[in-house]
Amino acid sequence: MLQFKELKKLLKNIPSGLPSVKMALVGDTATQFLATAIKGMGVERGFFIDLFEAEYNQVERQLMDPTSDLFTFDADMIVVFQSTHKLAEYHSTLSVEQQLSLADDRLSFLTSICENPAFANKKIIYFNYPEIEDAVFGSYANKVTSSLVYQVRKLNYELMNVAQRYPNLFICDIAGLQNKYGRDMMFSSNVYVSTEMVLSLDALPYVAGRVMDIVCSIKGKFNKCLILDLDNTTWGGVIGDDGIEGIQLGHGLGIGKAFTEFQMWVKKLKQRGIIICVASKNNEEVAKEPFEKHPDMILRLDDIAVFQANWETKVDNIRTIQSILNIGFDSMVFLDDNPFERNMVRENISGITVPELPQDPGDYLEYLYSLNLFETASYSNADKDRTKQYQVEAKRVSLSKTFTNESDFLKSLNMVSNVSGFTKFNTPRVAQLSQRSNQFNLRTIRYTEADVTAMAADPDIIDLSFTLHDKFGDNGLIAVVILKPMDPNTLFVDTWFMSCRVLKRGMENFTLNTIVERARAAGYKRIVGEYLPTAKNKMVEHHYSNLGFKKIQGASSDLYELEIDTYQPKECYIEKE
Repeated sequence: MLQFKELKKLLKNIPSGLPSVKMALVGDTATQFLATAIKGMGVERGFFIDLFEAEYNQVERQLMDPTSDLFTFDADMIVVFQSTHKLAEYHSTLSVEQQLSLADDRLSFLTSICENPAFANKKIIYFNYPEIEDAVFGSYANKVTSSLVYQVRKLNYELMNVAQRYPNLFICDIAGLQNKYGRDMMFSSNVYVSTEMVLSLDALPYVAGRVMDIVCSIKGKFNKCLILDLDNTTWGGVIGDDGIEGIQLGHGLGIGKAFTEFQMWVKKLKQRGIIICVASKNNEEVAKEPFEKHPDMILRLDDIAVFQANWETKVDNIRTIQSILNIGFDSMVFLDDNPFERNMVRENISGITVPELPQDPGDYLEYLYSLNLFETASYSNADKDRTKQYQVEAKRVSLSKTFTNESDFLKSLNMVSNVSGFTKFNTPRVAQLSQRSNQFNLRTIRYTEADVTAMAADPDIIDLSFTLHDKFGDNGLIAVVILKPMDPNTLFVDTWFMSCRVLKRGMENFTLNTIVERARAAGYKRIVGEYLPTAKNKMVEHHYSNLGFKKIQGASSDLYELEIDTYQPKECYIEKE
């Protein structure tokens, strides 16, 4: 983790061209150094943070007064830091009866912010409350509902419930940071009494890091895939030398326990939707044997989306994994106990995250916990099936190699797509894909569940969602298109994004055929599409021209038009369900 002075130094030479995030920071204690840390961490993560910092202790006024500077600034993201210290001060001024409602009153204030129509399209990042043990009751405070300890713990618990109700609310878990690093690191009494700053200089980079973890995930910059080495990373020992009985695994005492608990963590990542892959220098049958036969293995072959075990370099195997998954290297994490292999991957694969694992495997988990590698801004039941979907994709890749031409291969898949509007059932997935899709995304406009619901109810908007399944399995919802009227004769493609898992199967043609069909039925004569370039969507730079759209000359952005009357349906091998 960079130190505060290093974050401050980054602000002296901010690279040009960084994507901008318009952010507001309001707090009830001094936030100047926190603002600096967030901006510095933004640069370190590849963002320019255009930050409005409210005056000290103006949280209520800034958020509740529509004439405030915060409203005028009109930030996309609002960071709210109401500290435990100020809460404790207020608690001490109340009667016992009033103390009973301390947490509820604070929650009511937060709920009013979330329900304010002015903030409906804003992302609210709210800090939870690190505990202060005031020693008024000692451990008995857990039985006293009016105590500060009880009220803070109740508040943190109920914050999680409030966040369930409001998709645009994100809890920044600085209480978890204090649990990890301790209150003595997080808080400095000398700094506090002289500056009103409740976060120490040592704590600032960690807190700013957690803020930027959330910002990056909202902006679609997050890790999707974990690639594992095997020997001395996933288990102790070398399977080729020690044999299945000799590798170290198990729940008893000894280093095998560390590897077993590491696998438990990986298993939970898989269950929440992280793609787990293997890149190992080994004979494949030898490498797979523990997954199939070892009684103490937590991970099994069904947990692994792509299994690469051979004598190629780790770099080559990771590139093969990437070609199958069709995701960016910058959304991959590679874990290997060998420093040489780590450096080789770092030097040859730009963007991939390669943590510097400790020498002692017993320290692996605590170190990885501290990195918070897999922050997310969304989660749905569909995430649980991701490993199976990529396993199926690996089978498709294998099958494609047996055909001499692409058309025969595509016909053999027996592909079927269900096309529908936005419904209460697919809205969470549509919103999630809006947040996650980066490469095949023509305009990269992000939408919340509330946005999707509103568009579904708008009769002027044509909303389309596409699923795809074939003889190997179901890919689920893989594409979304949102069409909005520009004028009585013209439809504008506000949004068109698609999962990269289904590239090169004719889904682009099928989608355009569907768009034209719907536009013609609604009486439109022309479709206009726009390409807004980002750091990640260059793959669709020529998307519209490749589909037969003509570029509109003299436009302020890359606009393309298609005449509906002369359009001939494009060839594809996908049937409509």
